[in-house]
Amino acid sequence: MAPRKPVKKVTGTYDVSTLTVLEGLDAVRKRPGMYIGSTDSRGLQHCLWEITDNAVDEALAGHASMIHITLHADGSAEVEDNGRGVPVGKDPKTNLSGVELVFTKLHAGGKFGASGGYAVSGGLHGVGASVVNALSSRVDVEVRRDSKVYGVSFNKGIAGHFSSAGTFKEGSLRVTGACKAADTGTKVRFWPDKATFIPGASFDLEAVVTRARQTAFLVPSLTLEVRDLRSGPPKETRFHYEGGLKDFVNFIAADPEVCQPVVVSGEGTYTESIPVLENNELVSRDVSRTCEVEVALRWGSGYETQIRSFVNIIATNKGGTHVSGFERSLVRTISDGACSSRAVKASEENPTKDDVLEGLTAIVLVRISEPQFEGQTKEVLGTPAVANIVAQVVENGLSLWAGNRKTKGDARKVYEKVALAGRARRAARLQRETVRRKNALESSSLPAKLSDCRSDDMEKTELFIIEGDSAGGTVKAARDSEFQALLPIRGKILNTMRASEKQMLDNQECAAIISALGSGSGKSFSLESLRYGKLIVLADADVDGAHIRCLLLTLAYRYMRPLLEQGRVYAAVPPLYRVEIAGSKNYLYCYSNEDRDRVLEAARKGSKSVKDIQRYKGLGEMDADQLAETTLDVDKRKLRRMTMKDAAAADKMFTTLMGQDVASRRDYIVSKSPTLDPDSIDI
Repeated sequence: MAPRKPVKKVTGTYDVSTLTVLEGLDAVRKRPGMYIGSTDSRGLQHCLWEITDNAVDEALAGHASMIHITLHADGSAEVEDNGRGVPVGKDPKTNLSGVELVFTKLHAGGKFGASGGYAVSGGLHGVGASVVNALSSRVDVEVRRDSKVYGVSFNKGIAGHFSSAGTFKEGSLRVTGACKAADTGTKVRFWPDKATFIPGASFDLEAVVTRARQTAFLVPSLTLEVRDLRSGPPKETRFHYEGGLKDFVNFIAADPEVCQPVVVSGEGTYTESIPVLENNELVSRDVSRTCEVEVALRWGSGYETQIRSFVNIIATNKGGTHVSGFERSLVRTISDGACSSRAVKASEENPTKDDVLEGLTAIVLVRISEPQFEGQTKEVLGTPAVANIVAQVVENGLSLWAGNRKTKGDARKVYEKVALAGRARRAARLQRETVRRKNALESSSLPAKLSDCRSDDMEKTELFIIEGDSAGGTVKAARDSEFQALLPIRGKILNTMRASEKQMLDNQECAAIISALGSGSGKSFSLESLRYGKLIVLADADVDGAHIRCLLLTLAYRYMRPLLEQGRVYAAVPPLYRVEIAGSKNYLYCYSNEDRDRVLEAARKGSKSVKDIQRYKGLGEMDADQLAETTLDVDKRKLRRMTMKDAAAADKMFTTLMGQDVASRRDYIVSKSPTLDPDSIDI
């Protein structure tokens, strides 16, 4: 064992002269990451959110209906609202105007509960505006209030005014104009300090648009407009959703719906002990709080679960007490309903949490004053009393929904989906328990048609899905049996976008593929038990072959998605033509019409005659040595990797092309038909 390296001793004095007190905004400039997370583009976005959330808080208080967010070409960002306007009166303690107080003093604002300025808000600590000011080279603030326009600028945190020539002079808030009494609001424009943020840090338009859209869903009375003036023609996007959470849940749900969105709402009260400053001493006082709850949820035909939760306008990405209360009540209420309606048979086990949540998309929103979060990131709500309030609201709302004559049919569809999810879970569990990596003596549990390989090194092995038994014999003779396995399938498999997981498992061809791979399906799919590193579809180069590839890709997308996400699914590319040149002993293989034309043109230019052109209509027309050389040899073959960069876009396209909705598929085909190249159709 190597000797421990001694700790290097620090030399120098350590007395009161070495202690430093950071006052005002200096602490923010010294440690910006503590307040905004980082000094890259993400920290820059955080600054914009701080100013935007102040404007949204005015909307939550019922005083603002419009917010404009503008990204300027000079790197600055501007947020304007039509709220009440930041207070402009003098604070007796500091002799500063309300605007200067908010932008220069940490922990100053109207959101600490006692003032009554806001019932609920996104900001909690009164540091947002002052942090942005501290990290900006310049901030301009304009307030419209009391029929007057007030203005002040900040130069690296110091209040004053810039002249038209750009020179700065210290000063305080002053009247700069007049406006109508009904014209109120605040406009803040800030220039991030280049000395603070890393080179290249910039505002991300997509992130701004996403956040604005999310806020418009959460605050239905609010309209948000985003303008990008940085390059090219101005880009403007406007968001307003009267439907609120109902529109939100429909927007983020990717799969076809089983029922119409369900919206439940209600409120409850709880008592909380908080510290109160009395006679310069902190004492504990009990206060009554109101928790408003709104939940929107819908079930789709898929099996993915998506639950997004918010406190006021703050996204709690890691959940908290409101999510735990929601899930507990949802599972209990839906499970009881499925059993009492006899969708779940008496002989079957009760639905589990996974059964109830399968295919669920939900938005959980609570509005409370002074929420307690776990940690500084506000990602987990910790207020204990919220769980029971949310649970009660959800139980009452779902009970009314299930008992309503107009929505009773939707409730029945949900119960049946939950029952099917339980049956599929049990079928998948049975499949998983029986499918193991078998040796030669135990191979009876694997598909009878599977021709396995000898190697058990998953990263090197390949499973070819072959179209038809006739082609399977040729491929078997051409393959390298050391690492290449093959499984012939009979014609076209089940369209799994239109089938449940149980129907898929009952299908002989689908079950054979899943059994051969050994990783299960759906939620139970596990890459750790995968038997082959590559899944390669080998089908004829014709219309039927393309359809088979599409159906197999749909199976992988719907029930074995991690294979696509890791790039383990491929389509083999067999040649379309074999060209024989007179006088040559070697054949030339062409994989497209363009390849064929290039070969023929090269032969013509070389004054060589073409002896024969063979068009392959199917794999069965190729000899084993030809197939090995063109399609199976790892050094010569061509594989097309199937990837999935955008899951939501892929899901939408699969649903359109392979799903139940014939009208949307017809509309898509009609709209895209002008872009079709007739020469690319294999006839």
